Parts: sequence; C-alpha cells; structure tokens
Amino acid sequence: MALSSVHYYLLSIFDHPKPNYMNPDLYSFLLHLHSVIRWLVLLLLLIAILNSLTAGNRLFTRGDARTGSLLTGFADLMFLVGIVLWYFGPRGYKLIQSMGMSAAMKDPYARFFAIEHLTGMLIAIILLHIGKAQGKKAITDRSKHRRTFVFYLLALLIILLSIPWPFRQIGVGSHWY
Repeated sequence: MALSSVHYYLLSIFDHPKPNYMNPDLYSFLLHLHSVIRWLVLLLLLIAILNSLTAGNRLFTRGDARTGSLLTGFADLMFLVGIVLWYFGPRGYKLIQSMGMSAAMKDPYARFFAIEHLTGMLIAIILLHIGKAQGKKAITDRSKHRRTFVFYLLALLIILLSIPWPFRQIGVGSHWY
C-alpha cells in the first residue's frame, strides 16, 4: 500500500523537532500577565492573612474559603504562566541550556531566574494549598484560622523573597508591573 502525499506531509510535520522559543510579543504579554497576577495574588494573600489574623473565635465562613480558593486559583495560574515563561523565555531553561547547569549555578542572575525563583514560588504555592486545605479539616474554627494564617504567612515571606523586585540587585531594570 502506497502512502499518499497527505501521509508524507503529516509525517514531515511530526518528524521535525518543535521550536522551543517564543515570539517576543507573546513573551512580553505573558510577562506582564504574570506580573499583574502577582499583584492579585499578593492582594488576596494579604486579605486572607488579615482575615485569619483578626478572626479570633469567629466561624470559618464561606468567605474565608472563597478567599482561599481565589488565592490558590490565581497562584496556580501565575505558576502556569511562569512555567511557560521559564521554559520558552530567555531567563529560565534557555540560561541553563546555553550556560550549562554548573555555570548557571555560579552566576547569581542565572541561578535566581533559572532555579531560585521557580523553586521558591513552587514551595510558596504548595504552602498556599496546604493552608487552604486546613480550612477544610474537621477542627475548630479557631484552629482553622490559626493554621491558615501560619501557612499563608510563610507563603507570603517566600513569595516576597522570590520576586525580583526593582530595588533588589537581581531585579535592577525590571518594573513594578
């Protein structure tokens, strides 16, 4: 049985390696989206921390649970966009690929964007999910608020340390948005 020209065409499409680069306009859009979501996550995180901190003996309400759900949802979206930026953009996988892992680990800029930022944010998002899960446990409402406060606060600290702020040496030249 002979293969048709359509079969050869389809085989040629799937036979070639896929490009692992990104259009600069798409990269810029995703980077700005990642940054905007960062501010939403930080705002929701501060709201969730303040709610838990000031809760006292009040019930763990649907509003507390919704804040946690929105927080983890936006954090997951930010992480997904960040993974795409890390793999296809110039600051993550490309740095490791071009420099090699040993050289990337010795260079503070490359190490931050290729390893530390990604790892710190992954740990923070895991902490956010653990904090959200504490609100679902069959424990007292006071314990739910305390536990969510602790996990959310730890996540906030890690996030703040993992962001390349413009005032940090690693973030010089970056923007607030």
